[in-house]
Amino acid sequence: MTAETSFGARLKALRLQRGLSQAALVDGEISTGYLSRLESGARQPTERVITYLAKRLDVDRSAFSAPSAGGGGSALTRHLSIAASAGGDEAVEDLIGALAAGGDEEPLVRWQALWLIAGYRRRRGERAEEQECLEELARIADELELPALQCRSRTQLARCLRARGDVTRALGLAVSAYGEAREAGLSASDTGTALLALVSVEVESGRLPDAWEHARELVELVGDRGDTLRVEALWSAATVCSRRGDDEAVHAYLTQAMQALDSRDDPVLWARLRLAAASLYLQSRPARTKQARACLAQAEKALAIVGTPVQEQELLVLRAHLAFEDGRYEDARAAYGAVDFDQLVLAYRDRIRLQTLDAQLLIVEGKQKQGRARLKELGDEARRASNLDLAAEIWRVLAETLEAAGTR
Repeated sequence: MTAETSFGARLKALRLQRGLSQAALVDGEISTGYLSRLESGARQPTERVITYLAKRLDVDRSAFSAPSAGGGGSALTRHLSIAASAGGDEAVEDLIGALAAGGDEEPLVRWQALWLIAGYRRRRGERAEEQECLEELARIADELELPALQCRSRTQLARCLRARGDVTRALGLAVSAYGEAREAGLSASDTGTALLALVSVEVESGRLPDAWEHARELVELVGDRGDTLRVEALWSAATVCSRRGDDEAVHAYLTQAMQALDSRDDPVLWARLRLAAASLYLQSRPARTKQARACLAQAEKALAIVGTPVQEQELLVLRAHLAFEDGRYEDARAAYGAVDFDQLVLAYRDRIRLQTLDAQLLIVEGKQKQGRARLKELGDEARRASNLDLAAEIWRVLAETLEAAGTR
């Protein structure tokens, strides 16, 4: 690999890691065509351009330099360049093999490789493996003393731990990531992403006043941005409003979020947003089944093309919840039975809500004692995990289900 192509590969890897388009990175200072030629290795950067791009990416100039090694760089560097530029699971799997082979690697190169691998694990629902990557990412970032990398590592680790049900540790990491972003004066993208993680964990832990304050701060921070961060900010605000029982605000925020994102810009996020919207509509009281049904129909079409195992399982589970809210209990039981529990890749909250649905079905099927006992077990489990919001939801479900069963 020549010095020119090494610079281009590293530049593209850093840009993709931050979720930036070419236009967003250059911000009008240089042309996207010139950036494209830099990334492909067709042009060499000037000193001014290197300084500008380092500032935009919040990295030291050394981040663009390849570690000294014969034969065009190490195997890890080569596989990192391929995975960052080509994408695809096969390239990341090769990168995993190169990382496992070891070697005396530059810490920043290892960090970049682990960042890509963590994203791959997350898409596949391999939460334990993702956490392992993120724990090392955080250690390397601390060694490098780079605030941006420290913030990003802690933010993603907080999200992973939340998905695994470890709300207490996730909250500490999210608070730390947000504090680092503010203290170091990081970009709106880093600060906003840290806020997203913080709001989601505060909701889970039942800290609704804090979550609402931070959600409003997040929405104000993103303003009228036209990128995915604004979409996720509106989605986050809708989630907080759902827990506050403000269903009209939920609908308003979700409508804004869905109107702000074209399916051609980010089809994966577009589908994820509709799954999330369907879930929030089903949690409204009364449930907004019409809107939920429409969102699931849209998500199903998109997931047929870009779906991951996690999203496909989420779709099936939400269809089970929808059938229950419709009073189609046999359909709900059939959908529940279609879930592959040996390959369950749902986040902690979704797993508990799926078990809650099973308990609800037991009650309406006449097995009230068994269903009630299961709901109580699940509520206690959520409380022990410090997921107070989920525990409260389960107790509410128990009360509502028993009331409904008593009127039939």
